[in-house]
Amino acid sequence: MSTYPSIFNDVIGPVMRGPSSSHCAASLRIARLCRDLMDENIKDILIEFDPNGSLATTHKSQGSDMGLFGGFLGWEAHDERLPQSEKYMATAGINVSIQIVDIGNGHPNLYKITLHNNKETRKLTAISTGGGMIEVIAIDDVHVSMAGDYYETLIYCKEPENIIAFLKSSVPFDAIEFHKGEISFIEIKAQAFLDEAIYKELLAMEAVSFIKQLQPVLPVMARKDLKVPFISCNEMMEYNAGKNKALWQLAVDYEMARGNISAPEVFEKMRAIIHIMGNAIELGLKGTHYEDRILGSQSLQFKEKLEANKLIGGETNNRIIMYVSAMMEVKSSMGVIVAAPTAGSCGALPGALFGTAHSIQLHEDELVKAMLSAGLIGVFIAAHATFAAEVGGCMAETGSGGGMAAAAIVEMKGGTLQQSIAAASLALQNSLGIICDPIGNRVEAPCLGRNVMAATNAVSCANMALSDYEQLIPLDEVIETMKAVGDQIHHTLRCTNLGGLSITNAAKKIEAMLEEVPGKFFKSC
Repeated sequence: MSTYPSIFNDVIGPVMRGPSSSHCAASLRIARLCRDLMDENIKDILIEFDPNGSLATTHKSQGSDMGLFGGFLGWEAHDERLPQSEKYMATAGINVSIQIVDIGNGHPNLYKITLHNNKETRKLTAISTGGGMIEVIAIDDVHVSMAGDYYETLIYCKEPENIIAFLKSSVPFDAIEFHKGEISFIEIKAQAFLDEAIYKELLAMEAVSFIKQLQPVLPVMARKDLKVPFISCNEMMEYNAGKNKALWQLAVDYEMARGNISAPEVFEKMRAIIHIMGNAIELGLKGTHYEDRILGSQSLQFKEKLEANKLIGGETNNRIIMYVSAMMEVKSSMGVIVAAPTAGSCGALPGALFGTAHSIQLHEDELVKAMLSAGLIGVFIAAHATFAAEVGGCMAETGSGGGMAAAAIVEMKGGTLQQSIAAASLALQNSLGIICDPIGNRVEAPCLGRNVMAATNAVSCANMALSDYEQLIPLDEVIETMKAVGDQIHHTLRCTNLGGLSITNAAKKIEAMLEEVPGKFFKSC
């Protein structure tokens, strides 16, 4: 079944707490599905990570454990209790064991989870694909493909033919598939769960053992025969021939088709996102504190020097640096942020757009339009490359954020659609090959500096495009190249804590100091 990235699923979102969307938000969504699979009754959990993947070395420090625990408890990704989720797990009487074992598959963000209570044992295997997005690839050792964007009903049975015939004549559905294994089940993807009367009728059938219902975990659902007007820059330009629409209007057209919602709904959804981002920047500029953190509130130092006229001029760039820093510090203090496109790169895009908007005194509506424009560029990246640093390095995260921001800034300054596309291409070209090597196994440094670099690169590339600099390589080809370059980056340089700055003497001293501090959540499980 074909599906396509959504601006609000894959690009601008989720609203969350924690250092990493690939770790915190994705793991929480995976665990929410686990909770449903067990009818919200979990006593014992075995979590397995492969030693050759990213999670073996990062699950504690980058929040996978925290996200999993919150999901097992049924929380949202922005729940204020998340930093204490381990304590709440103990209170709930849920026992967790985490093991590093060879489980194969080859994906760096692979979760293999075994769940047990007094009545049953169930298994779920899933991957985090970047920016909080997931795919469940197996349930009870049977291959599936679930993104968390449907109401999923699993009917465990041995003789499916009559049941499937009954379902097809009795219930609305998007897809029905029988998955055969040692434990077999029928999977129904639909826009809602089964009617209660149908549910009871199925349970009464001799061939049916039991039924499981899994709630969607994404804000925008998929649907049967989903179509979008375009899925690449070239297709977008062909679609726009004779229409002369701005980039933000094209973004609205896309998301209307993808999400089956109206233009005003698209616009107001993004306005709500804007408000969360703005609140985070304001909070950051008041100063943030968190025990398990390397860097302090450096945005306050920057603000002090800026106000004292002790920095090199360039009002817009300096404002952007300050905003990026503030947003990253809120993220690192477990405040509420928007992954845009990821938590690790949550500062670059909003910092660049808010900084520009405030400098040139734009109305909020123009900021909403800019973020929609950025979101559409992100759709092309999500469709043809990746946002996951574990797959594509920091190029996939801050690089993507910078490319998205560059296109949006051009539009904010009244540039043409062609200039916006050129700016995105230039910015992404400048970020090719950037590795992901967090210091102290925390998503703080060099992450902060790379977010700043991406945001200021966006401004430079926007100005270059507004001056009609030649992009030379079309945007679609740059995105294809991003994917190819990411595949060539050594796994030690893709958010594993095994290469780059992560393994310098100074970084290892910092990591050891963090390990020595007792009572910190990330190091206690």
